[in-house]
Amino acid sequence: MPLWQELPLLLIVAFCLAVLIRTFLLQAFFIPSGSMEDTLLVGDRVVVNKVVYNVRDPERGEVVVFRGTDQWAPQVDAQPPTGFVDRFGRTVGDLLGVGRPGEKDFIKRVIGLPGDRVSCCDDQGRVLVNGTPLDESAYVLRDSPLDLPPNPAECRSRRFEEIVVPPGQMFVLGDHRLVSFDARCQGTVPIDNVVGRAFAVVWPSSRWHPLPVPETFATVAPPPAATGGAAPVRPTSDGGVVLVLPITAALSVLARSGRWRPAGQRRLLP
Repeated sequence: MPLWQELPLLLIVAFCLAVLIRTFLLQAFFIPSGSMEDTLLVGDRVVVNKVVYNVRDPERGEVVVFRGTDQWAPQVDAQPPTGFVDRFGRTVGDLLGVGRPGEKDFIKRVIGLPGDRVSCCDDQGRVLVNGTPLDESAYVLRDSPLDLPPNPAECRSRRFEEIVVPPGQMFVLGDHRLVSFDARCQGTVPIDNVVGRAFAVVWPSSRWHPLPVPETFATVAPPPAATGGAAPVRPTSDGGVVLVLPITAALSVLARSGRWRPAGQRRLLP
């Protein structure tokens, strides 16, 4: 084919592949606030694995993107498009996964899973999960002061009463505890609301780095009510990046659409 015919076809194919990848496999998210500093800074872009939680549940210590419930206040101001060019640009950006985040899209770190008892603080000011103190010095560089009294209307205080994470929920916190509005004051989040796991910062290039699970979470005791059963699928050594074969991708599409879903497979909310 002549170049003038081949080039538009290649662009269409590339656009369709980008949309498919963004919808089912990977998506880039823009960080709009300082709630995860200094792990994530305002303006960073992270890549989110959207298929990994189709084969396993989230793990403590992972950084996840999720849709907040009605209790969660929007973290960004939704500004309506002002013209055709603006609307078109936002539509293309959303399709490719490089647009502005939605007002109900949040990114936090998983601290507690169903059945876990989470509280703060011990005599050293550390968060406790099932009685195990977390050494968060590797990622919490801006913690709240210990003398700030708890206030249910805001999340500035480091201290909060023990919370038993309900079934099907997770307890999440931002790494910048002084400014992060998270589960301390807005409640737990349904695991079904998770969009995917953020596994790397990819932009700006000077800040490229992976987002591994801190070692402190490996020592957390299981919840008191934990019983025997099938062992959970653990994260992969590469940070949870799953390479999906065509057949796996097809099964993932069917599972998300509800046409096929094995027993125990969870389904993302619309």
